[in-house]
Amino acid sequence: MTDPARIPVIIGIGEVADRPDSPGRLPIGPEPAALMAEALRLADADAGGGWLRRVASLDIVNAVSWPYADLPARVADLTGHRPARLAYGPVGGETPVRFLHEAARRIARGEVEVAALCSGEAEHSASAARRAGLKPGQDAVPPWTAPDPAWTSPRVRDYLHPQALRHGLSQPVVVYPLYETALQAAWGQTPRQGRDESAALWAAFSRVAAENPYGWLRRPFTPDEIATPSAANRPIAWPYPKLMVANPVVNQAAALIVTSLRLARTAGLPEHHLVPIGPGAAANEPRDWLSRDRFDHAPAQDAVLSATLRRAGLTPADLAAIELYSCFPCVPKLARRSLGLSDDAVPTVAGGLTFFGAPLNGYMAHAACATVRRLRDAPGAAGLLYGQGEFVTKHHALVLGGEPGAPSAAPVSVQDEADSRRGPVPPVVEEASGRATLETHTVLFDREGAPEKGVVVLRQGGSRLLARVPAADRATLGLLTDLDRPALGRDGILRPAPDGLLEWEAA
Repeated sequence: MTDPARIPVIIGIGEVADRPDSPGRLPIGPEPAALMAEALRLADADAGGGWLRRVASLDIVNAVSWPYADLPARVADLTGHRPARLAYGPVGGETPVRFLHEAARRIARGEVEVAALCSGEAEHSASAARRAGLKPGQDAVPPWTAPDPAWTSPRVRDYLHPQALRHGLSQPVVVYPLYETALQAAWGQTPRQGRDESAALWAAFSRVAAENPYGWLRRPFTPDEIATPSAANRPIAWPYPKLMVANPVVNQAAALIVTSLRLARTAGLPEHHLVPIGPGAAANEPRDWLSRDRFDHAPAQDAVLSATLRRAGLTPADLAAIELYSCFPCVPKLARRSLGLSDDAVPTVAGGLTFFGAPLNGYMAHAACATVRRLRDAPGAAGLLYGQGEFVTKHHALVLGGEPGAPSAAPVSVQDEADSRRGPVPPVVEEASGRATLETHTVLFDREGAPEKGVVVLRQGGSRLLARVPAADRATLGLLTDLDRPALGRDGILRPAPDGLLEWEAA
């Protein structure tokens, strides 16, 4: 029998949503560190109190909305307790899942007795202050922590191929559409059918978010509202309008406290309140998205999801709660096919990054809290958390709930399994001319909804290329945005432009 001192359980959850319509709210809300500290206090209270000062390991999810010199130290100061292990994570939407998994493994190895993680962002306040000409470090009440002049934005992605950077494809909002377009074609869908699937799924997510007291856009949206471009739903990057992309302009924080089953029982916590942490798995795609074999699958996602359920001895039908990362529709659509979920399954318990809100790297901490609430209402049931980071790059899944037991002793990484699922990677070339075939594409729009340019990924022989479609080439842009005729596989002509980039015109 497993020693209860080695069985990790979640005992406390805390969430904060500092909404602009909150009663008595000041013009600039609390800073991210303050939101995190409040979430930790709420998690401590949820666990019955007295646990926060016993936390020996605290992981802080990377925060982007304010330039801290030492965010973990600031959070510790605000809580009045500095754990022996105080760590700050890298950028990545999967990091809350990884931190939760690592906390469980520390408990199971006997390294610590109490661990915690927290996330928090205040991008809504920071953006509002910038628009109003205010400085949160001076004008907020109380003033935010002084900004670090040496801070470097983690949104700088110099690890990407120089061609991706030159074409402006360095942000998730313009890269995930390349996957969406390729996946629609691989699934035999027209762009209209793919859009309608996304809109129906996102409408279901919005209904979940509307019932979540910590959600940001707390009303349900119809599929037509989500699919149809409008003044409030402008096109961003084909085929995604605003209501299909993550919404980082929020003020939200979340925290979880983990301890052993023995300590939780000794403290007198009721059994239904304790949510065991089960097995999980992780794997990555090549970090430079141009260095991938194809854009119509994610081998690391497949390997992680299958390994996690296999290690837990579960099937998707056994799960009472599923949270599939939802920064853009292609991610949960791909994952639910990998899991074999039905079209009417709603793979979220929090509400998704568009409607619940996307506090940058921290969403999955909120998803974990929502999953804990669901499982407390269904003792013995199990749930699945699946998080993703960067550009379909980093993948981590974890089972919560079920019968208490020690985490799997198997290595967390299933990288070898992921790598075995990949095919050969075409070399990227920078100079070419003549005919080239469309592999995938997107079209970028300005704030008024007019096309700024198209960007196409092309194949010529055994090589891969990037090229631009100028805004003046209305015929090619029309082909790329035709809802009823997929453009993938079409040939066109490559020409060098005066700035040295390639341009492509459909034949």
